[in-house]
Amino acid sequence: MVADARSSYADIGAVVGLSAPAVKRRVDKLLDLGILRGFTAVVDPEALGWGTEAFVEVHCNGNVTPGRIRSSLEPLPEIVAAYTVSGAADAIVHLRAASIHHLETALERLRAVDIVDRTVSTVVLSTLLERPPQPDGRTAPSS
Repeated sequence: MVADARSSYADIGAVVGLSAPAVKRRVDKLLDLGILRGFTAVVDPEALGWGTEAFVEVHCNGNVTPGRIRSSLEPLPEIVAAYTVSGAADAIVHLRAASIHHLETALERLRAVDIVDRTVSTVVLSTLLERPPQPDGRTAPSS
């Protein structure tokens, strides 16, 4: 399912040795437990005109909670992901933009957010490796 979310329950069942209804029950349970968070199409950002990207360290003014960082960054549509991190930065954000000029504008708006003291940007030149999480065959922790 991770390799191809369009696989039918019957196709998955043939691989794992279960009936289609049994696969559906297990998928429903994984959704209920939050292990599967949904199904989606993976679209090439460049095809949508968002081929310029950067990773930006965000250094905040004072002690800012992760919730406040998230709520402050969420309105910026160019931010496709944000993470709290260890080290000097309070967060790292992944920005996507249509061009370097668009990226510069997005960075200016990020720097204007009231909690942001300063940023350190790294523009991506090329993607060497990008892959979704893969199941490694280990049993999930029991709850």
